[in-house]
Amino acid sequence: MARSHAKGGEVSPMRLWFMRALKAGIALALLGLLVLGIFVAIARGEIDSFEDLKASPNGQMIRVRAADGTVIQSIGPSFGRWLNINDLPKDMKDAMVAVEDRRFFYHPGIDPYGMARSFWVRIERGQWAQGGSTITQQLARNVYLNNNREWGRKIREIILALAMETKFSKEQILELYLNKVYFGGGAYGVDAASRKFFDHGAETLDLAESAIIAGLVKAPSHYSPTADAQAAIGRAGVVIEVMQDAGMITAEQAASVKPAKVKLAGDKAQDSVRYFTDWALPQLESLIDETEKPIDVWTTLDLGMQRAGTNAIKNGVPAGAQGALVTLDRDGAVRAMVGGTDYAKSNYNRAVTALRQPGSSWKLFVYLTAIEGGYRPEDKVEDKPVTIGGWTPKNSGGNFAGEITLRTAFSYSKNTVAAQLGEELGTSSISNMARRFGITTPISTGPAMVLGSSETRVIEMTRAFASVAARGRSVTPYAISKVTTIDGDVIYKHKPPKQVQLVEDYVAGAMTDLMQSAVAGGTGGAAQIGRPVAGKTGTTSSNKDGWFLGFSSGLTTGVWMGRDDARPVGNLQGGHAPARAWGNYMRIAVANRPVEHFATDVSFPERLEEDTAAEGEEEILVDENGMPIEGEPLPTVHSPDDAIEPEQVDDEFIDRALGRNRGQVDPGSVEDEPTPQ
Repeated sequence: MARSHAKGGEVSPMRLWFMRALKAGIALALLGLLVLGIFVAIARGEIDSFEDLKASPNGQMIRVRAADGTVIQSIGPSFGRWLNINDLPKDMKDAMVAVEDRRFFYHPGIDPYGMARSFWVRIERGQWAQGGSTITQQLARNVYLNNNREWGRKIREIILALAMETKFSKEQILELYLNKVYFGGGAYGVDAASRKFFDHGAETLDLAESAIIAGLVKAPSHYSPTADAQAAIGRAGVVIEVMQDAGMITAEQAASVKPAKVKLAGDKAQDSVRYFTDWALPQLESLIDETEKPIDVWTTLDLGMQRAGTNAIKNGVPAGAQGALVTLDRDGAVRAMVGGTDYAKSNYNRAVTALRQPGSSWKLFVYLTAIEGGYRPEDKVEDKPVTIGGWTPKNSGGNFAGEITLRTAFSYSKNTVAAQLGEELGTSSISNMARRFGITTPISTGPAMVLGSSETRVIEMTRAFASVAARGRSVTPYAISKVTTIDGDVIYKHKPPKQVQLVEDYVAGAMTDLMQSAVAGGTGGAAQIGRPVAGKTGTTSSNKDGWFLGFSSGLTTGVWMGRDDARPVGNLQGGHAPARAWGNYMRIAVANRPVEHFATDVSFPERLEEDTAAEGEEEILVDENGMPIEGEPLPTVHSPDDAIEPEQVDDEFIDRALGRNRGQVDPGSVEDEPTPQ
């Protein structure tokens, strides 16, 4: 008898196997979800709070600006304010969501469709070629992980993303992402990117700018506007198309957007500005305490003058030589600083670091001492052979002019006259005069010091000439005018130091008169620029160093040329290449400044009679017969108005004039004594 089929709906083996597999799969899925939930819960507890994530810095950003506000250097990994989600333009938010995670507002932190597509491409091509990460996953990776494409890292990324979605709202996640993601060029966060590429905050981004920034996330280095403007513009066009496809903008809006017409901030800096910023920025340590928040450093640098100075040095130095230039405004503001012919090849700043012999430009201090000691420009001196302590100075050309005026001796840089003045006045007095005017390096007091045998720096010599231009009042160079936060709050503002009267007005005026003569008809003729100029050349032995320092229309500029190894350079006399470079530069630097005439019409104090009391003896009153009169001693006449006795020039006076503490003198070395021009 045949057997009946299964009664009561017996289950077939195939169906039974399927049901068992389904149950096992559901059980495993539930177990997996349970395990995943546990890991997500653990991760949720380890994730920082929203406020902590907002406060975590990417590192301080310092943006350096020229005097006109142009950004000349950016330092640090970020620069931007934290912008709340409601402060960001809708176009910026839409552009980012459209191009990076179109289903952002609908998934739980991971996008199964995107992940499946990414895995499929991986199988097809044999490598990861298409990202499937959501905005939340990217945020988790940026904050807590790295960019290594490993399975373990990917799993941790998914867990963190899910945990973030349970802890933060979508708006909070998008706010964190837009303020922390890397956009290239050192910019982290949308506000940093906006300021980097467009020089304005992200609150005012328009659709085209938003598209450019949103397009950077895929490949910040490749699409950065400062690296490849065309690539950035092309990528922005893709973002616009994606936004239109997602229904975020209309076809008309998409057609009206012209990324190519967006004005990029670009990199406006000149390589040579780094000489200036390398010198200026270390000064921040003593000016401000802020070390975390982004700051703007406003400097004194004039980009037009810097460009002109760079060109003058590059085009003016003899072959194989280097050059340096410093310009000070009348208040000490550094308007230009060039430390070499090419910063990219050598960042050694010869304007503020190099120690070089100043040659005859050092005669500034010799003649200042002489004028203060009673000499006048028209006084007679004798250009003749002299030997002092076994040292015999020589004039350029080897000739002697005999009796000449002090003016002529200075104008033609007569070494024998300077040597005689040094012997008469005392080299220690000349050394003290140099100290008064800002020279901090060691100074020899041997006879040859009058010809510039002691090394010094370009900026210090320029400062000394600037103080003469300021009618004998101290001038202190400075580079930073103010420091502000990103919100514009001023945290430092330069306060001019109190000026000290280094020499009387008449001394500075007479010195200016001599220097004007040196340019008008003496060794500095190549520095004429069609308006009043006062200056002095300097040349050391065998043409190892060439200098020209001078001032006109409120600007004082020092130019030095020479080789770093101090080998001789042909045609390097101060009156040749340095003076020409100075003139070429200053014509541009003062072009927009009014012509100024020097205050050289000065009144000298009455000379002391030769029979006055000897040094160290007390002066007394005498009658018409020369007999002493009993009474108080007669005050010594020291100033034109016979009223004010000048302050004693001691170490304390010099330190106060230079604004430095005792003992802060930079070391230096002394080369062989030169026979400068």
